[in-house]
Amino acid sequence: MSWTCPKCDRELPWKDYRHYCQRVSLDSLFEGRSPELVLAFDKILAEVADWENVLVGVTPNCIVFTRRVGFLIIRPMKKWLDIKFYSSAAHPEKPVIKSIKVGKKYGNHIRIHSANDVVPGLFVYIRESYELMSKKRQAD
Repeated sequence: MSWTCPKCDRELPWKDYRHYCQRVSLDSLFEGRSPELVLAFDKILAEVADWENVLVGVTPNCIVFTRRVGFLIIRPMKKWLDIKFYSSAAHPEKPVIKSIKVGKKYGNHIRIHSANDVVPGLFVYIRESYELMSKKRQAD
């Protein structure tokens, strides 16, 4: 069951969930970005936001997708979207450009330059992160 912060109106997984408590417009993150990046983000959002119990939050630098805990972070940069997802093993292969051990998991990054980069394989990675982070929270 989710909870809405009375100060910032952000929907969160539970009461007192640690978060950036300030209203931030999603549009503000895409100011000065190409329409192609907006389209790429919209394709990801349209798929992932419909998954069970997914909440989408906006901070001054990124969009955070949570299901109990964060499983996907999208940071709009000038020329690409930095997609961060988690996995139980390192992903040294492309399109992953960086895979860093974070505790018992790995934080992985992919750069999306256009809507054409949003392919089914990307959602395999994101779904893996969704499932992994769901299990992590249940184990806590």
